[in-house]
Order: sequence, then C-alpha cells, then structure tokens
Amino acid sequence: MSIVWKRTLRILLYVLLIALALLYLVPVYVVLVTSLKTNSAVSLSQMWELPHGLSFSSILSAWAQLGPNFGNSFELAIPATLISAVIGALNGYALSKWKFRGSSVIFFLILFGMFIPYQSVLIPLLKVLDAIGLYNTIGGLILVHVVYGLPIVTLIFRNYFAAIPYDLVEAGRIDGTGYWGVFTYIFLPLSIPGFVVAGIWQFTQIWNNFLFAVSLTNPPNQPVTVALVNIAGSQTVQWNVQMASALLVSIPTLIVYILLGKYFVRGLLAGSVKG
Repeated sequence: MSIVWKRTLRILLYVLLIALALLYLVPVYVVLVTSLKTNSAVSLSQMWELPHGLSFSSILSAWAQLGPNFGNSFELAIPATLISAVIGALNGYALSKWKFRGSSVIFFLILFGMFIPYQSVLIPLLKVLDAIGLYNTIGGLILVHVVYGLPIVTLIFRNYFAAIPYDLVEAGRIDGTGYWGVFTYIFLPLSIPGFVVAGIWQFTQIWNNFLFAVSLTNPPNQPVTVALVNIAGSQTVQWNVQMASALLVSIPTLIVYILLGKYFVRGLLAGSVKG
C-alpha cells in the first residue's frame, strides 16, 4: 500500500471521527444556546440559532431553584465516594494478595450485588433505613451508595492489585511488615490510578442517581437530581430554565472528567498487563 493511500485513509478516518464527534455534541450545543436565551426567544423553529443577545436570567433562575440542593449532592457524593473507594481498596487487597478459604466465594457474592436491580430492594431498603433512623437523611443515602458501590470498586481494585507482583508482599513480610503495613506502605502508594478510576466512577454514579434520592429523601434533604426533575415537571414549561438547570447539574461531573480524564484511562489500563 502506497504512502499516499495510507495518508488518504488516515485523513478520511479523521474526517469521519470529527463528524461523529460533532453529531454527538449536537445536544450539548442545543442545551448551551437555549440556556443563554430569554424565554420569549425559545421556539422549535429557532432552536439552532445563536442567541441574539446573551441572557443569564435563565441560569440565575435555575440556580435559585437548584442552589440549596447542590449542597446536599456534594454532602452525599464526596463522603460516599471516599468511603466506598477505601473499603473497595481493602477488599481488593485482601482478595487478591491474601488468599484464604472461601475467598473466591466471598468475591463472587460481592460481585453478585452488581446484578441486583435497585427496584427489587427499594421497599426493604426504605424500611431498614426507617428502622435505624436514617430515612430522609443524607447519611442514609451515603450508606446506601457505599453498599451499592462496593461490588464495582472491589472489582476495580482486585483486578488492579492482582497485576502487582506478589514479590512485593514477600519482600514486605521479610522486612517484618505485617498485613496492614504491606497495604499502607506498598500497595496504597501504588493504587493511586485505581483510586482515580473508582473515584470518577462512584462520584458520577452517585451524583446522577435519581431513584434512591427521590425514594429515600424528602425536601429539603433531596439531592440536585430530584430538584432538576421537579423543574422539568412543572406546569409551565420554560425551556431555557430547564436547559440551564441541566447545564448546571452536569458541571461538577464535567469538571471531574476534564481534570482526571487522562488518569481515568491510565487507571483502567494499569491492571490490564501483568509483570
């Protein structure tokens, strides 16, 4: 195959990828331009047009309705992400480097939790939280998301730690370091990519979750996703305010991916090759 033909194919590939990316970004464009318009300038026929003048009234109106719930979401997502990531790291460490009788069965049972639909446990979950005094609290939501996040974060760390040579464990034991010492001084410093992957995954899942939030909390303790749906479900449809609300709610997860996206890919690939 000639060099010219290879370059032509590469150019066509880039053109195709750019076209697909632009197609994927069309909804983002509509959300952005609509959120910068006044309500009178929003119509189906003018959906693709740029705003004639920038108007931040819809963003301010959306923030006035969503602001109190943003604090609830941060109060929920940050602790739940950190707690589930730490427990998942401990699980993955124990299940990958310290084999014991029944470890495979325990790992299977933990992973089985990934396949239990939320809807099937919703009523028992509500009754349990009510019985222990955590219904309609941020603490109750944190507990739920930590428990439901453990299967995936355990899988992430178990696969990541499995790729680390066992010689490091033996070297630590020869130096007199025990179970917790090996984890603290050897595995924990090496597990930063795993924490990035688990953190991004958990934060995104928790921030965007709606079912648990709407079922287990009431105003004013509801996260921002419930407030967003309440705006969309109002009798008067203000498309600019709804689009601005969707834009505001997506900003935290967008920032996380922008800042940590490259580390996310590295973390996913870090445990894929042994040695």
